[in-house]
Amino acid sequence: MPRIALITIAIALSLSSCVTAQMHTQAELNDVGQNCGLALGELFQDESEKRLVFLFRPDSTPHERACVARWAKKNGLKAVFVNAVNLPAS
Repeated sequence: MPRIALITIAIALSLSSCVTAQMHTQAELNDVGQNCGLALGELFQDESEKRLVFLFRPDSTPHERACVARWAKKNGLKAVFVNAVNLPAS
């Protein structure tokens, strides 16, 4: 394979990984969450970290996490799993 072709392929691959993260509406995230077996509101994004999508469900199953991770990757996002919640003592 000619050297110029290899350089062209390398540039194309590097540019394809530069997907700009977008904020998804809560309705979109709820649809994804329901498709993954989650309740409404358990999947969300934060305006300050657009590249992250959070799954806030302690004891989520491997299937639920994998489903969210696949969707996140497909949309140029990183999935973050919140597995424990510390509630203040009353």
